[in-house]
Amino acid sequence: MGVKDKPPVSRSRLIANIVLLVSALYLISTLLFPQWYSNPIPQVPYSLFIDQVDDGEVARASVGQDQITYELKTDKTEENESAIILRTNPVLDLELPKRLEAQGVEFAAAPLAKNNWLGSILSWVIPPLIFVGIWQFFISRSMGTGGPQGALSITKSKAKVYVEEESTKTTFDDVAGVEEAKTELTEIVEFLQSPQRFTEIGARIPKGVLLVGPPGTGKTLMAKAVAGEAKVPFFSISGSEFVELFVGAGAARVRDLFEQAKKKAPCIIFIDELDAIGKSRASGGFAGGNDEREQTLNQLLTEMDGFAVGDSTVIVLAATNRPETLDQALLRPGRFDRQVLVDRPDLAGRLKILEIYAAKVKLDTEIKLKEIATRTPGFAGADLANLVNEAALLAARNRQEKVTQGDFNEAIERVVAGLEKKSRVLSDKEKKIVAYHEVGHALVGALMPGGGKVAKISIVPRGMAALGYTLQMPTEDRFLMSESELRDQIATLLGGRAAEEIIFNSITTGASNDLQRATDLAERMVTTYGMSKVLGPLAYDKGQQNTFLGDGGMNPRRMVSDETAKAIDVEVKDIVETAHQQALDILNNNRDLLEAISQQILEVEVIEGSKLQDFLNQAQVP
Repeated sequence: MGVKDKPPVSRSRLIANIVLLVSALYLISTLLFPQWYSNPIPQVPYSLFIDQVDDGEVARASVGQDQITYELKTDKTEENESAIILRTNPVLDLELPKRLEAQGVEFAAAPLAKNNWLGSILSWVIPPLIFVGIWQFFISRSMGTGGPQGALSITKSKAKVYVEEESTKTTFDDVAGVEEAKTELTEIVEFLQSPQRFTEIGARIPKGVLLVGPPGTGKTLMAKAVAGEAKVPFFSISGSEFVELFVGAGAARVRDLFEQAKKKAPCIIFIDELDAIGKSRASGGFAGGNDEREQTLNQLLTEMDGFAVGDSTVIVLAATNRPETLDQALLRPGRFDRQVLVDRPDLAGRLKILEIYAAKVKLDTEIKLKEIATRTPGFAGADLANLVNEAALLAARNRQEKVTQGDFNEAIERVVAGLEKKSRVLSDKEKKIVAYHEVGHALVGALMPGGGKVAKISIVPRGMAALGYTLQMPTEDRFLMSESELRDQIATLLGGRAAEEIIFNSITTGASNDLQRATDLAERMVTTYGMSKVLGPLAYDKGQQNTFLGDGGMNPRRMVSDETAKAIDVEVKDIVETAHQQALDILNNNRDLLEAISQQILEVEVIEGSKLQDFLNQAQVP
């Protein structure tokens, strides 16, 4: 895809350049020839003039109605002696002609020196021109440099226009992991290539297609692939580029965008981050919300109703990761008729994405991309691209010629847990507490079927707060979990605190994050998933809650009675305490194994692979 050439320089831009050139010439001339712009005739009081006449110092004078200009006598013996000319304001003095004649002063009505009219005119004209030139320059910069209308380019669309170029064309082959979305959008491509097949049977292609999905899943790349496959012009703009300080500018840009699109029909308009202008007007701010955003949205709704005129075929693609905030008028039939989900890829999709990005780096022959895809559930396309790049950076940092499996494993840990903090030195006592804490997580997690496979135990600090970590990797993609599996996860989270209680008979602040996550999960079980026999199958959370495999952020509870709130607290506490006791039972039953693994990890700091599995296979369920 190539960017369209810029239009030629406009007349207003040319005038601004000429003004700046004239202003520059004026400034240079004032430095080289200051006498052109200065007034060489100083003014003196009339009394001084009379004294100089009486003393015989005046050679000649020019008497006018507005001023008297006179020349002082000079010493003719001095070479390069220039005449001194002064001026004074006249007063009503009838004796002045007689006094001048008595002293032998030549006087007349004609001036002795020519007035510097050029300097006077330039001193009045040039400064305003400089001001106008500077003002025009900054206005043209702020309103879009090189725009076709100069300062008026504020109303012009800022969309980037791409046209087909075989060398840089993006196609569906460059997009992986979203096969269902590609199938949906293939219909759009076929309509743009051969619309007669649809119109002859009476079918109507959707005017707008909304790409919905989490960040980084490839919505923008998908839109470019549609334009590349259809071989039509592609207008790309972000929703925030419509909104301007001046009310009405965004609506004008929408009109200009669709006018340009009609001239290049059939074509595609892609609006990224549609929620920037498409938020629901009912949920706006105080006193009706933002006038500029609402006018822009109204204009967009109007254009989508009326741009399909005659043979003009303009399809609008838009992307957002917050579809719940959009105005309902945008989502009705006739506007964005179709919503296409671009979700996080599954195992097969992650493998295809890794193959695309891994083809751009030099890989070792023993690389197992399927194993990497298995260890990265929940990763979006952008996350996987970053993962491959991190592995390549690690290989280059270690001066390797190819990227190895170890580089990918380290890159996964960097993304999941953060950078290693080997400079953070722990005392022997703290290191011992961290070791038993992490081994407690690993032993409980190994015996709980609800968790993933324990792949690594480390007491090397990572990230901002983690003094150690236990890495659990899922063996498959999970979309549903039972109540018992969720309880197992809570027990695994509390395994570290339970180990501290058993070994040191005390607790530390190291389990604060584990306690927060365990409490949140238990509360979602009661208030969201209806996993409580006391409260029954009711949802008590206020907003929509993502699944446990998604974001899973805390949502405030809806208004409930005091009795219900108390019952929720009791149920949450019971779930957490039961899981805590379960973790204590497992670790007490495997006390010797807990000691053995902890002593081993204190020596080597990291245990993984077959050695770790040999230890964990010795664990027994109480």
